[in-house]
Amino acid sequence: MKLLVCGAAGFIGSNFVRLRVRDHGDEITVLDKLTYAGRMENLQDVESDIRFVHGAIEDPAAVAEAIGDAEAIVNFAAETHVDRSIADPEGFLVTNMQGTHVLLEAARQRGLRYLQVSTDEVYGSIEEGSFTEDSPLEPSSPYSATKTGADLLVSSYYHTYGLETVICRGSNNYGPHQYPEKLIPLMILNALAGDTLPVYGDGRNVRNWLFVEDFARGIGHALLHGQPGEVYNCGGPDECDNLTVVNRIIELTGAGPDLIEFVTDRPGHDRRYSLSSDKLQGLGWRAQVRFDEGIARTVDWYRENEWWWGSIRSGEYREYYERHYGRALKA
Repeated sequence: MKLLVCGAAGFIGSNFVRLRVRDHGDEITVLDKLTYAGRMENLQDVESDIRFVHGAIEDPAAVAEAIGDAEAIVNFAAETHVDRSIADPEGFLVTNMQGTHVLLEAARQRGLRYLQVSTDEVYGSIEEGSFTEDSPLEPSSPYSATKTGADLLVSSYYHTYGLETVICRGSNNYGPHQYPEKLIPLMILNALAGDTLPVYGDGRNVRNWLFVEDFARGIGHALLHGQPGEVYNCGGPDECDNLTVVNRIIELTGAGPDLIEFVTDRPGHDRRYSLSSDKLQGLGWRAQVRFDEGIARTVDWYRENEWWWGSIRSGEYREYYERHYGRALKA
């Protein structure tokens, strides 16, 4: 296929592009504004196989330049970190909602298929059982609220204009190339450096962990086989709480459990996420990587790729970390 993939210099988008180029030979144009978490290093091994346009999805001129003869748009572009959305929600409104609107208009004008990459956080927290695509949307943070608004806008373009839209909602992703503000890479890099491991609250918040390559395959499956106007959940095969994840990282890195420090919980912190993927599985998708395998692969990747993360820990992220956690990273 000929695809415009937005936000593909980020974590999940770059893994998707790598999969589509390697396994499917798609012709891909990437549109990305290269924010702190969108880095060309994420696309280094496929850079010669794609066309890259530097720009923001909320800029109609940039979208028009990038779209070319694409047959479909896949939108990963988003501000995604909950903590940053709590501190400064305005940027999340601009990218996640206004940007989605610009892309939808471009798709409508050209009659393109459109896939919105979304999140389980739009459903809020669930004490038991799993969310289905029919569960009510109850976002808890500015981040999840803007993703919910974008999802509803996407659905409205199907119902109002007949645009071929598909929404794919993933559970908590982890794996190579994830910016270290998120739990797993943060803990891996801090453990490798002998830094404190800051765990929110009591550490018992439960997440449904999905290896990023499995999500990339799920998005591709929904793009090709999903029915217009439908939502597809893409959940991981294993659930565990944050403290269990941190302790497993300690084992794999050889760090000491004394590095764990429980810190003040995040405001509005959802207790548990869980997605039912029955609908997507009905189209033939299955998660292939169990958590024990995926976390070991992820730790190995960060251990072996200091070239990728070394500059991050000495730049903007270092300032963010000190501001957010009240302590400096080790050099």
